[in-house]
Amino acid sequence: MCTEDADCPVGSPVVHGNGIRTGKCLMFNATHSTCEIYGWCPVENDTLPRKPLLAEAENFTVFIKNTVHFTKFNVSKCNTLQTSDPSYFKSCTYDPVSHPFCPVFRVRDMVEAAGKNFGDLALLGGSIRVVIEWNCDLDHPAPQCQPQYSFRLQDTMYNFRTASYSRGSEQQLCRTLLKLSGIRLQLSVHAQAGKFSIVPTAVSLGTSVAFFGAATMVCDLVLLYLDAKADLYWKEKFEEAIPPKGEPKATA
Repeated sequence: MCTEDADCPVGSPVVHGNGIRTGKCLMFNATHSTCEIYGWCPVENDTLPRKPLLAEAENFTVFIKNTVHFTKFNVSKCNTLQTSDPSYFKSCTYDPVSHPFCPVFRVRDMVEAAGKNFGDLALLGGSIRVVIEWNCDLDHPAPQCQPQYSFRLQDTMYNFRTASYSRGSEQQLCRTLLKLSGIRLQLSVHAQAGKFSIVPTAVSLGTSVAFFGAATMVCDLVLLYLDAKADLYWKEKFEEAIPPKGEPKATA
C-alpha cells in the first residue's frame, strides 16, 4: 500500500512480490493505491505436480569412483575392483549381499536403502547422502582393503531454478524460467588405516610398564602415610626381623 510516490523507492525489492518497485504509486481500485513493480510476467507457477516427474529415473545407474591415499604408509586405494573382465562394470550393480564392492548403483536401490520409497522422492525430489567408509588393516593383502557403503536420507524435497533469456519479435527481452526437481547425491568419505610396527609397539609397552611401576609407588605412599589405617598396612607390608636366640640384636 502507498499514498504517494515517495512510499515506493525505485529499485527496492518487494518481499512478498515478484519484482522491484518502479517508484510510482498507482490506484489499485477505488479505495486503495499500491506500488507499481517491474518484473517478469506471468509470475512463477507454484502449484505442485500431481504425478511423479522422475518416475523413469528409478532404473538410472550412477558410477561412483573414489580414491583414498594413506600418506603415512604411502598406500593408495580405489573402490574400482581389479578385474580382468572388461564388461564387469557394465553388468554388475551394487548389492550389499551379492555385489558389495560394485561401484555402480541403481537410484531406486539407494533411495530404498536410505529408508524411503522412490515414488515419494520422484514427486518433489530429495537429497541422499552416500557414505563411503574405509577401514583397512594394511598387514593383510591389499584386496582385503575394500570400502563399505551406506545411505542416509538428508531431505525429502530438492529443487533449483534456472533461466534462459532471449529477444522476442519486437526485441522485447523474454525469459524462460525452469524449476527443476531432482535427487541430489551427497558423497561423504571416511578412511582410516593401520599397520603393525615394532617401534611404536615397544614404546607403548615400555610406557605401560613404567606406568604400572609408578602406580605401585603412588599406592604405597597413599596407604602408608595418608590412609587412616596406615598402621595396619605397615604391619602387613613390613615384618620386623627377630635375631636368633643367643645372638645380640646388633649382630643379627
